[in-house]
Amino acid sequence: MQRNKILILGLLCSFLAACGEPADTRPGQPVTHRRQAFGQMLHAFEPMGQQLRKGQYKPDQFLLHAKALDAAKDGPWQYFGPDTNYPPTHATAKVWSEVASFERQRQAFLAATGDLLLAAESRDLKRVSAAYEAVHEQCRSCHKVFKD
Repeated sequence: MQRNKILILGLLCSFLAACGEPADTRPGQPVTHRRQAFGQMLHAFEPMGQQLRKGQYKPDQFLLHAKALDAAKDGPWQYFGPDTNYPPTHATAKVWSEVASFERQRQAFLAATGDLLLAAESRDLKRVSAAYEAVHEQCRSCHKVFKD
């Protein structure tokens, strides 16, 4: 009985995966690479938010995550080339039609992540919290316009 449940669950997962997004089959897979780069940034960013939301601020760990975010912050941008607006992207067409606005958002994000690293180095919780929120707000602001 247990084996049948496992088999059914495996088949269901396979079926759902087959119904998912199309694969990125373009040369160099730019959409895949930029999504992976954003994933790296999220992997560094989310643990910082968890510390702050749970009231469990650990300055040394937070600083490690801030350094990882700073190291990853340039990763996705090179993959927003002129012919990279195709499925499975979640970017809106505005990335390519409102280039100057997208660049301003990118620059603001880069500045905010730099400020977050400086705040993390200070180990001042009030400063860290404000800098984290600035990065978080920058992400939300950009996603409102440039992400489906």
